[in-house]
Amino acid sequence: MKKLSWLISFLLICMVSACSDSSSPLAPNANNGRIVEGIDLDVLFAKPSEAEINVILSEWGTREVAVQNSNELSRSAVVMGGAPGTIRIVSHTVGGVKHYGAIVAPDDRAARSLPVLIYTHGGDNGTSKFEVELILAIMAADAGKFVFVVPSYRSEPLAVDGTTWVSEGEPSPWDRDVDDALALLNVALQITPEADPERIGIIGFSRGACVGLLMAIRDSRIDLVVEFFGPTDFLGEFAQKVTAEALRGNPRDLPGLDYLNAKLIQPLKNGRLSINDVRLELMRRSPVYFAKMLPQLQVHHGTADDVVPVAEAERLIEVIKNLGRAAPAFESYLYAGGGHHPLTLAGSIDRTVAFFRRLLPTPFLEKI
Repeated sequence: MKKLSWLISFLLICMVSACSDSSSPLAPNANNGRIVEGIDLDVLFAKPSEAEINVILSEWGTREVAVQNSNELSRSAVVMGGAPGTIRIVSHTVGGVKHYGAIVAPDDRAARSLPVLIYTHGGDNGTSKFEVELILAIMAADAGKFVFVVPSYRSEPLAVDGTTWVSEGEPSPWDRDVDDALALLNVALQITPEADPERIGIIGFSRGACVGLLMAIRDSRIDLVVEFFGPTDFLGEFAQKVTAEALRGNPRDLPGLDYLNAKLIQPLKNGRLSINDVRLELMRRSPVYFAKMLPQLQVHHGTADDVVPVAEAERLIEVIKNLGRAAPAFESYLYAGGGHHPLTLAGSIDRTVAFFRRLLPTPFLEKI
């Protein structure tokens, strides 16, 4: 047990190092007015209207995430909770581009006998078998009771056993990431007979936490989400500070910000995009405005997080509570002094594993 705990600790440190591309603390808002480089921040970050929300919901409904051109590319062995399992690398087409992902399942299980757990990674550097093994270690003895689905995101690598596959397409953090992950889920359900499509959960870290929330909003098949320190409101105070800095030519080193700066903020500044255009893009990445569509949810965030401030979790918690949600369907944990990695959030792993056990069959003795 001590050896396993050490392994989990080591893997989590390495994983978060990849997810946390910046350790710079939040800077005070130096904006002396609400006009920055000609952009009216009050207009850009105004509260969304119902009409805007409906536009996004309608547009999401047109996204094509059905199985297209699915192929299995490789197989290799993996240990899942002490039992033998197989990791398969698959390719498929989503949004007109080729995407790669991993599907991990224990060997020799009955049809539809296992719930599905999707892992959505953080950072901008893709994912790997190393991170798959991390999630298996986190789930410990329960790992062999699930099918795991691990998407890369478009333009990013997936590295397994010395081979690297790079998904095609332009990056689209938090938005088309969701398309890629949902399409891979559909592939997994089609080619994995033991996967039960009526029991699906998500665990996401940082960027992947926001992706997981948006996936659950867009797909009602998802039953549970556990999110670790993810952004939740791209119209909120943190986003406003970061945008003002980027407009002035001083963007922070944060995952996903290179994309937002190049594709949204600078084109807005240069007049190539309108405020309305950019608002819709930011809203697509903001789960808080669609929170009523979320399933069972568990939130983890540290109060000393210097990558994604705890205010992002507090915003989500406020919105969920205002909807009348409470335990056991909604759980939130804010960790005093905790940072941007799970090792600083004492008890978070045990709480996560317990939450996902809701997807497992009720033991026979509990039924009688």
